[in-house]
Amino acid sequence: MIESNKKLRLENLNSIKDFVLVACGIMSATVGLNGFLLPNGFLDGGVTGISLLVNRLMPGIDFSVLLIALNIPFILIGSKQVSKAFAIKAFLSIVTLATMVHFVHVPPLTSDKLLIAVFGGFFVGAGIGLTMRGSSVIDGTEVMAIYISRKSSLTVGDVIGGFNILVFCVSGVLIGLETALYSMLTYIAASKTVDFVITGIEEYIGVTIISDKSNEVKDTIINKLKKAATIYKGEGGYGKKGVIETERKIIFTVVTRLEVQRFITEVRMVDEDAFIIQHVVTDTKGGMIKQRALH
Repeated sequence: MIESNKKLRLENLNSIKDFVLVACGIMSATVGLNGFLLPNGFLDGGVTGISLLVNRLMPGIDFSVLLIALNIPFILIGSKQVSKAFAIKAFLSIVTLATMVHFVHVPPLTSDKLLIAVFGGFFVGAGIGLTMRGSSVIDGTEVMAIYISRKSSLTVGDVIGGFNILVFCVSGVLIGLETALYSMLTYIAASKTVDFVITGIEEYIGVTIISDKSNEVKDTIINKLKKAATIYKGEGGYGKKGVIETERKIIFTVVTRLEVQRFITEVRMVDEDAFIIQHVVTDTKGGMIKQRALH
């Protein structure tokens, strides 16, 4: 009973958190679209960019209608590739965004083209990022990219990049080169904002250390740097010292991007020949990442 109540409480807290993130994301995207991009005829990448392009070429078709209609095929893909619950949540998010864009009036915030491109991308990117953190989407491009990547040798990044290049090329031919170039700037601002919102300034870095002085390195990590560490038992292979057949300890830990340089410096002070591998960690749950409080 206690475990079930705890599980229910966590699920409710997660649902509330997701709702708040999606709501904030939709509001941010609405400001970006109504306050910057739509009044000035600027474009973005993804399905939102296609909707803006079609609306620019055919002003009689409402942008909100285009946003819903063009995202429907990607939502259907998402129902098969992810889950029906995800597809329903994504559909409701997109419909809510379309409704907000149609009914909420945001006056044009600037007429400067550079500011329009940068801050339009910033607010739309923040909206996309917050919505993704709330386990939903307001642009179906990512869903399409996941589907294509599973069916081909292309990565998700390849698909999104190729898709947006096509959108900008078409906009350059149909609307004009200057608009296409500003739209690329909008997309860059949006994509960088999405990355920042999802990973944050404290992006996590997984660090694997292979050292002949593994015990000393472990003590430095735990006692001096105040970090947790996991020790794996491994066997040596062939390295610069030839064949190594003895067992050795492999140390793994996670630090933030802001801490990684100091961390590596401290390890090098213990063993300058240590083999250190770094890789980006998308997210962490549980465990101890931040430093322990000193007493």
